[in-house]
Amino acid sequence: MKTKITELFGIQYPIILSGMSWVSVPKMVAAVSNAGGLGILATGPLSVEETRVAVREIRQLTDKPFGANCALMFPGAAENTKVLLEEKVPVINFALGKGDWIVKKAHEYGGKVVATVVNARHAKRAQDYGCDAVIATGNEAAAHGEAITTMVLIPSLMDALKIPVIAAGGIADGRGLAAVMALGAEGVAMGTRFMTTQESPLHDNYKKLSLEKDVTDTIFSKRFDGIWCRVMKTDAAERAIKRGLDIPASLVSSKDIARQLHLPYFKVLAGVLASGFKNAIQMAYLANAFKMIRLATEEGDLQTGVLPVGQVTGLIHDMPTVKEVIERVVAEARQVQQGLAQKLA
Repeated sequence: MKTKITELFGIQYPIILSGMSWVSVPKMVAAVSNAGGLGILATGPLSVEETRVAVREIRQLTDKPFGANCALMFPGAAENTKVLLEEKVPVINFALGKGDWIVKKAHEYGGKVVATVVNARHAKRAQDYGCDAVIATGNEAAAHGEAITTMVLIPSLMDALKIPVIAAGGIADGRGLAAVMALGAEGVAMGTRFMTTQESPLHDNYKKLSLEKDVTDTIFSKRFDGIWCRVMKTDAAERAIKRGLDIPASLVSSKDIARQLHLPYFKVLAGVLASGFKNAIQMAYLANAFKMIRLATEEGDLQTGVLPVGQVTGLIHDMPTVKEVIERVVAEARQVQQGLAQKLA
């Protein structure tokens, strides 16, 4: 396959691993890159030291292009991003913040920068920053999409942008790849599909649930982490969303996060409080969500864990290898293309 994305990143197939905390670890990143796609490391749960080690581990596991992401509103994200720049990571994917400085530094060593966006306003800003592409997250996606579905979001961005668009949300097979390419996308980012593979570190409890769930078995709410977020529908998720913000729990969770990121807790707390009331509330939401996601992915905790998944969880019925997923998606997309050619002839 040859698209603007395969040429931009130097990859075989326009298929990207979404950067998912505790899932998109070095072995997963390398598996996707070695299979011809682009693996993206999730740095959200990592300290500065762990980020550097992870990048170097990926380079030991693959000689193919790879990327890493950073959600700029999270504690420690700016410091992690500086590590990615120092290590000259080939592709940096940022979200939830202003990334013009990332673009400038990455372009100095020939790196590429991709912004994750949910609407045309954000996408145009990313283009103005000099981003090389955007990942457009539709409503169907796991975690942070917004109201616009992929079917509408992609063509709306094609009308607004000159840089390539990568579609995320609602894609788990070759039908999805062919569909978004017909809408103008140059590639796809998949999280939920890759989450349920043999190489994925996701706990078996949630892999099993992912195979059992239907396309209707997700919840889309702002009451989980303070941002519109889609998670797997479970009793634990429904309790968390009904409860909403739990300030006492967030204080405990924030201590855990500071410890995990190797950051002084009082420095983190002071920084959050100094950022204003609205941001402090947002950080409190995220602290609790961070812990619940970790409990789901790493420990398989079905009582308190909550897992972000996309609606395509209902389209997933097996647990292949990463390589098998990519080969299957590409082969199916080609079959769809041939079928469409006959229908449109």
